[in-house]
Amino acid sequence: MTPLRQRMIEDMQVRNLSPRTQESYLFQAGLFARHFHRSPALLGPEEIRAYQLYLTNEKKLAPNSILLAVAALRFLYQVTLHKKWTLPEVLPLPRKPQKLPVVLSPEEVRRFLDCVESAKQGAVLTTCYAAGLRISEAVRLKPSDVDSQRMVLRVEQGKGQKDRYVMLSPRLLEILRSYWRAVRPKHWLFPGDAPGRPLTTDAVEKACRKARRRAGIAKPITPHSLRHAFAVHLLESGADVRTIQLLLGHRGLATTARYLRIATSKVCSTTSPLDLLPRPVSTAPQPATRAQF
Repeated sequence: MTPLRQRMIEDMQVRNLSPRTQESYLFQAGLFARHFHRSPALLGPEEIRAYQLYLTNEKKLAPNSILLAVAALRFLYQVTLHKKWTLPEVLPLPRKPQKLPVVLSPEEVRRFLDCVESAKQGAVLTTCYAAGLRISEAVRLKPSDVDSQRMVLRVEQGKGQKDRYVMLSPRLLEILRSYWRAVRPKHWLFPGDAPGRPLTTDAVEKACRKARRRAGIAKPITPHSLRHAFAVHLLESGADVRTIQLLLGHRGLATTARYLRIATSKVCSTTSPLDLLPRPVSTAPQPATRAQF
């Protein structure tokens, strides 16, 4: 291990970055160094610019992938190497397309969940929808996180290393109790095949694809689709955006507010100005014409 790599690891540990973020940043920094066959300490703004053009034009990476590389290099040069550069100029962020997720209707959610074959996988996916959890949060639940006295689920160290509580619906509690009686899990509520490890997100995503095919739903469905459906269905039933933000664990309200652009009860219930135009009073009967549309 090079001294620079060790220093970067220590800088990330001191700032308590998540293990997944640390792994991603080190991987991206390693790719950058191998591209030029030189230590990043010997490279400057011109090489960084050339590398971004390489990722964009030759590798043709998606904006999200380029954003990850930029974030890693910003940390490396600003924090570990103490460069006093103007980062937005040296490492500009690519513009990210603003896409809205495809949202399942309540009927499609029911059909989908009914087609999940495994009781364990069904319980995980139902939890994602009922509580709006990320799949990474759902698979790491413990039996002690289910608080039937307060009717809440405790999400420990979710995204951003933040704890939060979400609602525990009576129907979900029944499903989890039935599942618990059948499986009797110990440390993890949804244990995986490896001893002492939780269910993997890959296993859940595989079950998700199978259930989608069985349900015959044309829309793309991932475990995260159920989180989107949770937010939109709550919004359409009258919940306020601030409450949904807290339940989802979003850092900023703007992230949650995008669901306002999807909720049909908010968008489609608004009266069009065409319907507000005064109708002219007809004084004479109009000649009948053949309908063309």
